Amino acid sequence: MIRTCKVCGRKNRIPAKHLADAGRCGNCKSALAPVDEPLDVDVEQFDEIIQQARVPVLADFWAAWCGPCKMAAPEVAQTAKDMAGKAIVLKVDTERFPQLSARFNVRGIPYFAVFRSGKAVVQQAGLVNHDQMETWLKNASVRTAA
Repeated sequence: MIRTCKVCGRKNRIPAKHLADAGRCGNCKSALAPVDEPLDVDVEQFDEIIQQARVPVLADFWAAWCGPCKMAAPEVAQTAKDMAGKAIVLKVDTERFPQLSARFNVRGIPYFAVFRSGKAVVQQAGLVNHDQMETWLKNASVRTAA
C-alpha cells in the first residue's frame, strides 16, 4: 500500500502487515500514524491485507448506488478512526469487484465481514453503527489473543 507523508508529501510503500503500525517517512523521517481511514482496495490488495494483517480487518462491501451504503459510510469511517492501530478497515466496491462479493456470498449490501488471520469471523448484511463494528473488531482481537 502507498501512504503519503502529511509533512513532506512523499509517497511511502507500507507492507500490509504494517498498516496498523506507526512508522516513519522514508524521506523526512516524520511519524506516519497507523491507517485511520477506510482503504479502497482491489482484489489483490484485499487478499494481501486480510492474509498479512496482524490485527483484525473489517471489510465494508458497498456500491455507489446503494442508499444504506451511503448511510453506513460515516460509521465505517468512524470505526477506522477509533480503531487505528488496533484494526484495519477496507472498502470493497461490489460493482468493480464482483468476484469478492461472490467469494463471500454477499447477497445484500451494505455487507460487513471481519477477518482475523485470513479467516472470516463475522459476516453480516445490513446497516449497523460504529459501536457494533468496533465490538466485532475487539471480539476478533480477544479470540486470537487467548
